[in-house]
Amino acid sequence: MIRSLLKSKITIVACVSALAIFAFSSFSKGSGDESEAYGAEVQRGPLLISVLQRGTMSSKNSSKVKSELEGDSQVLYLIDEGTTVAKGDLVAELDASKLVERRIEQVITSEAATANYVNTQQEYSIQESQNKSDISKAELELSFAKIDLEKYIEGDWPQQLQGADESIELAKEELAQAQDKLEWSVKLSDKGFLTRTELESDQLQHNRMTILLQQQLRAKNLLEEYDNPKQLAMLQSAVVEADSELARVKLQAQAYIVNKDSARIAARSRSKLEGEKLLKLESQISKAKLYAPDDGIIVYARAQGRRSEEIIEEGTMVRERQELLSIPKRGGMMAEISLHESVLKKVQEGQECRVMVDALPGVTLKGQVEFVALLPDKGSWWANPNLRLFPTRVSIEGDEQNVASGMSCSVEIIVAELEDVVYIPLQSAFVRDGKTVCFVDGVAVEIELGLSNEKWVEVISGVSAGDIVALSPPDDFLQSGYNSEQE
Repeated sequence: MIRSLLKSKITIVACVSALAIFAFSSFSKGSGDESEAYGAEVQRGPLLISVLQRGTMSSKNSSKVKSELEGDSQVLYLIDEGTTVAKGDLVAELDASKLVERRIEQVITSEAATANYVNTQQEYSIQESQNKSDISKAELELSFAKIDLEKYIEGDWPQQLQGADESIELAKEELAQAQDKLEWSVKLSDKGFLTRTELESDQLQHNRMTILLQQQLRAKNLLEEYDNPKQLAMLQSAVVEADSELARVKLQAQAYIVNKDSARIAARSRSKLEGEKLLKLESQISKAKLYAPDDGIIVYARAQGRRSEEIIEEGTMVRERQELLSIPKRGGMMAEISLHESVLKKVQEGQECRVMVDALPGVTLKGQVEFVALLPDKGSWWANPNLRLFPTRVSIEGDEQNVASGMSCSVEIIVAELEDVVYIPLQSAFVRDGKTVCFVDGVAVEIELGLSNEKWVEVISGVSAGDIVALSPPDDFLQSGYNSEQE
């Protein structure tokens, strides 16, 4: 499958290589033998297909030190790279001066919100007490109105009616006495025993008693027809009004307490919110100083910038959650490389690798492709918009004591190990009229290519082992149908 995916790549690589053929003076065979100055012998035998890439060593397991301040902040202090630190040592400090100023303002705001909350709580308690008083007063007024009504119906009105009846009875008795006296006075006057003045006095008294009886009768009639209904209606209305007033007081009390409770809840929420803001600011200020999470050696993080890797240093602006430092732990190393898109199809997770560390000449470490990114690194686009590099990690087998994070290395990814194939130098393959050819004794021979590495390319058909292929095309090659669009 790898062979079929890479055939289309070979022609492009061959054409690019043709531009550099004049820099090539001699070529080695698979076993290392020298060939002719302007030609190379077609080889047959084992061929190693690999991808070679530069990279950087890093620890598989490391404690990361990241910025936890919101937004961007400036690095004020940074411990020297390579310093051995103990857990809890200060390793970096970020600028938190603006946070300190905001904290002062937030303390004032938070205290004002707390005071307002206390005030609303007191107002709520006062309103509860006021509501109780208002309701009790309204209930008392209703009770008094009911008592007054009951008192009038059961006491005042019967007493007034009885008083009117008693006054009428007294007036009748007094009238009867005046009538008897007048009758005797008339008889005595007729016999000459009373003077006229005395008779007239008795007649006047009789008239007075008659009028008094009539007054008492009218008074009772007015009492029954007017005074009693009016007073009864007034007292009943007072009961109804008192009952309505009690209902209004209760509704008002409920409305007042709801308003006070809403104000209290809002003030409590506001106080809590401002308090949380203050705690957050204090937490942010405390995070301005970064401490070592473990014992170990400090390694600076390399941030991908627009043009190249930006090294973290004092004065650098860093963003939230950006890694500043790392403290590698024991337990394995890995190589971090970036693969060009032209070789991406060759590399798969699980392929074996050979890792050569620059600081350890002669030492080759074994590794395995652990991860290949699905998307290219955006940081590489800034330097060259047409460049696409895919971050890749290679896990190193074993535990090499002398390898440290940050060391430069070369990684050779083993794509395939072909046991018995025919192959030629990569720059001996050319493209003409859309076909891949090589030149044997000055004659163009169409060939079918397979896999390739940086020097050699597999030939599936077209030439045989022992043939001599030209390392450069004839002089008229570029004028005889060379397709520049295939380059």
